[in-house]
Amino acid sequence: MGTFLMRSAGCAINDWADRDFDRNVWRTADRPLASGAIPHHHALWVAAGLASLAAVFAATLGRAVLVWALPAALVAAIYPFMKRFFPIPQAVLGIAFSFGIPMAFVAVRDAGLWGSLDATTFWLFVGNLFWVIAYDTAYAIADRPDDLKIGIRSSAIFFGRWDVTAIVALELAALFCWAVAGRIAVVGPSYWAALLVIALFWTAQLPALSTRDPKKAFQVFLDHNWAGLIWFFGTVFAWA
Repeated sequence: MGTFLMRSAGCAINDWADRDFDRNVWRTADRPLASGAIPHHHALWVAAGLASLAAVFAATLGRAVLVWALPAALVAAIYPFMKRFFPIPQAVLGIAFSFGIPMAFVAVRDAGLWGSLDATTFWLFVGNLFWVIAYDTAYAIADRPDDLKIGIRSSAIFFGRWDVTAIVALELAALFCWAVAGRIAVVGPSYWAALLVIALFWTAQLPALSTRDPKKAFQVFLDHNWAGLIWFFGTVFAWA
C-alpha cells in the first residue's frame, strides 16, 4: 500500500513540476495539468494527501521504518526537478523506487535501522536500481525528440547511439544482482525460473527497441510490468 500510494503521489508531483514541459511532448500534452483541465494546485493537494496516507501505513510498521520513509519521500519529491540538470535522472528515480526494499527488511525483521539489512537487501536494491534505469531509458527513447527540443535531460540523450546497448547492459546487471540475492537467500526453483523467463522476455523486446520508434519504445516500457509480475510470483512461490 505504501508503494502504491507513494508512486501515485510521485506521479502527481511529477506532473505538477513538468506541466509546462508536458504541453510540448506528444505523449503528455493531454495530461490534466498540461492541458489546463484542472488547476495546478490540485496536484499538490493530491500528492500531499496520498503521502500523508502512506505515512499512516508506515507508522504502523515501527519507528525505524518511519526514519527510512523520510529520505524516501525526499528523493521522490526531488526527482522531477533532476531532469533539468542531472544527465541521468533515471538513476534518481531508481533510488526512489528502490527504497521500499530496505524499508520492508527493517519492518519485517524489527532489528533497528541497520541491523535488519544484509547482503540480500543490498543486491535487491542495486538490481532494482539497474532495472528502473533500464526500463525508464526505453521510456526516455520515446520522448527523446521532444526532450531535445525543450532542453530536458534523460538517460536516452546521455547514452545517445549506445542507448539500446546500455539498456541491455543494465538488464544484465539487474539479473546478475537478483541472482546473487537469490543465492544468498537460498531461494527455491521458481525464483530461478522467473529470472530465466524475464531474460527471455527482455531478449524478445530487443527487435522493437532497436527500431527506436517512439511508440514501440513506449510499449517496451509498458511491457516491463510483465517482468515485474513474473519476478513477484517467482519470489512468492520460491518461499511457498
